[in-house]
Amino acid sequence: MPDTVHILLAVCMFVGAALYSSVGHAGASAYIALMALFSVPPAVMRPTALTLNIFVATIASYRYAQAGYFRWRVVWPFLLGSLPFAFIGGGIQLPGEYYRAIVGGVLILAGLRMLWAVHLYAKREIHDPPIWLSVLIGIGIGFLSGLTGTGGGIFLSPVIIFLSWSDLRTTSGIAAVFIFGNSIAGLLGNYAMVRSLPDELPMYVVAVMLGALIGTAFGTKFSIIYIRRALGVVLIIAGLKLIGVY
Repeated sequence: MPDTVHILLAVCMFVGAALYSSVGHAGASAYIALMALFSVPPAVMRPTALTLNIFVATIASYRYAQAGYFRWRVVWPFLLGSLPFAFIGGGIQLPGEYYRAIVGGVLILAGLRMLWAVHLYAKREIHDPPIWLSVLIGIGIGFLSGLTGTGGGIFLSPVIIFLSWSDLRTTSGIAAVFIFGNSIAGLLGNYAMVRSLPDELPMYVVAVMLGALIGTAFGTKFSIIYIRRALGVVLIIAGLKLIGVY
C-alpha cells in the first residue's frame, strides 16, 4: 500500500482505539475490520491486531484500575480458563478463506453487540460469578480469541453484564485486563507469525496508544452510546466484506 494509505489506516486505528478503550476494550475487532477494508492480507491481520491489543489494553487496564473500576475476584477465574486456550488457539493457522469466514462472523456479532449494548444492563443485584462457570466460559472465549486474533472482551463484557456479575464501568476494567492476558497468550501461541508484522507497525502502535489515552480518559467519566452504535455499523460492514457478501 502507498504511504498515504498506511497513514490513513493509522488514523482510523487511532479512532478505533479511542472508541474501544472508552469501554475497556483494546480494539482488535476494529483493527481487523479496518485492515479488511484496506485489503490487508489475513496473515498480517491476526499478529498485528494482537500486538496493538497489548499496548491499548495496558493503558486501559491501568486507567480503569486507577479509577477504581476493577475487581480481581471476577477476572482471575476467567483468565485461569482462557490463557492456556488462547495460547492453543493462537497456534492454529487457518486457511485464509476459513479465517475470513470466522473473523467475519465475529465482527458481525461484535457490531450487533455495539448496536444493542445499551440494553445489556444488569437486571438483578450484582453478585460474584461461580468460579467453575467462569473458568468454563474463559476456556471458550480464550480459544476463540487466540484463533481469531481478538482479545475476547467483546464476548466477555456482555456475559458479565447480562448475568449481573459487575456494573458497567467495572466490567470495562475487568475486560481490559482479560484482553491484555489473552492477547499475549494468543501471540505467544504462534510466535512464528510475528514475522508477518508489517513495517508500519510502530506508526500503528503510536496511533492506538494515543487513541487509548483519549478513550480511557472519556470512558471513566462519560457515556458515548451513539458513537458506539456507529462503530457497530462499521464492524458489520467489514464483517460482511470478509465473508464475501460484497
